[in-house]
Amino acid sequence: MRLSGEERRNNILEILAAASEPISGSKLSKELGVSRQVIVTDIALIKATHPDLVATNSGYILMHASNTRRVYKVRHTNEQIEDELSAIVDLGGSVQNVYVEHKVYGTITAPLQISSKRDIQNYLRDMRSGVSSPLSTITDGYHYHLIEARSEAILDEIEEALDKKGYLIETQKAPVIYEPKYYSNI
Repeated sequence: MRLSGEERRNNILEILAAASEPISGSKLSKELGVSRQVIVTDIALIKATHPDLVATNSGYILMHASNTRRVYKVRHTNEQIEDELSAIVDLGGSVQNVYVEHKVYGTITAPLQISSKRDIQNYLRDMRSGVSSPLSTITDGYHYHLIEARSEAILDEIEEALDKKGYLIETQKAPVIYEPKYYSNI
């Protein structure tokens, strides 16, 4: 039986809500029996009503609301990226994104979803491949990270570690991410 577009989009949301890691468009297309292009169209439609749906280089993920989030403005060299990310994940933090405030282009944001040493190594491998460079290179090393953790105490420890290393510039209140309550009328 072929699903309607609404049913398929509800299934996509259910799959993403249950996932503990990003799900690729190819995997979604195989699971739902449609082409990758249909999934891309569905994702675009879902994003219109679910701003918590994020496309990462590893696939799609639904961000869940959390009271334990902070934005840290930091500055360091490219050689210190691994040290900065390790300080965060070693204390139990998850680096949700990176963004810069450019004087001409405005805010430029990229999802990261880094929560383990493996994620750090994959990210560094991609950066070292020479295909791209960190966003912070366009703002003289200044950038922001949205960090998520299980508790405020963990975020306090992360803040202290970043400050001790000389990376922390300031801490800001994290933006609200909306958690979907139901998936009808998409």
